[in-house]
Amino acid sequence: MQTVASRTPSKVAEPLHDDEIHVWWLDYRREHGRAPLRAVLATYLDAAPEALAFLEGEHGRPALAGPHAGLAFNWSHSGDHALLAIARGIQPGIDLERLRPRPRALDLARRYFCADEVDALAALEPERRDDAFLALWTAKEAVLKATGRGLAFGLDRLQLTVPPAPSRLLRLDGDDATAWQLQSLAAAAGHVASLAWRGPPRRIRLLTGFS
Repeated sequence: MQTVASRTPSKVAEPLHDDEIHVWWLDYRREHGRAPLRAVLATYLDAAPEALAFLEGEHGRPALAGPHAGLAFNWSHSGDHALLAIARGIQPGIDLERLRPRPRALDLARRYFCADEVDALAALEPERRDDAFLALWTAKEAVLKATGRGLAFGLDRLQLTVPPAPSRLLRLDGDDATAWQLQSLAAAAGHVASLAWRGPPRRIRLLTGFS
């Protein structure tokens, strides 16, 4: 699996190959709503942003409708930034969180995570635990968003390696964990992000510069 960082000129999307996932780093404000999402997707579809129609799956995952349905995407925003993953032939899941102190990280882990993950977090030095907790949380959310189920599925129904070990899915109830790819992303200073999908490895292109 190869990750390539590049800068793409404003309002121009690079060709999206079938063995790639494009991940866009975007400035975001809540009042923007889906406008940034529409703007980027439209460049891949040679369509006007306002022409794009969305539908929601059974568990609320948004998708493109009609003739644009072949382009899959998932996005996540935290604070003033967002990440948008775009692919064909798979359903990507992505999650972004801003790094911040989590004094109740272990309490939250005991409530939502499986026992082995809690034990691994408890074994870390306190100054490393918050970042590890958020990395684990984003990885779990990315997988669950890729399944289309979301958090309602249950964070304890999947088990992952705990940082500083490389991200890897060890168990996913009702599925083959070895069929999944999980990638930590170096989004930007002060943030942690994860990307997940079911299928073979793909090249990940990290893109910025859209406005």
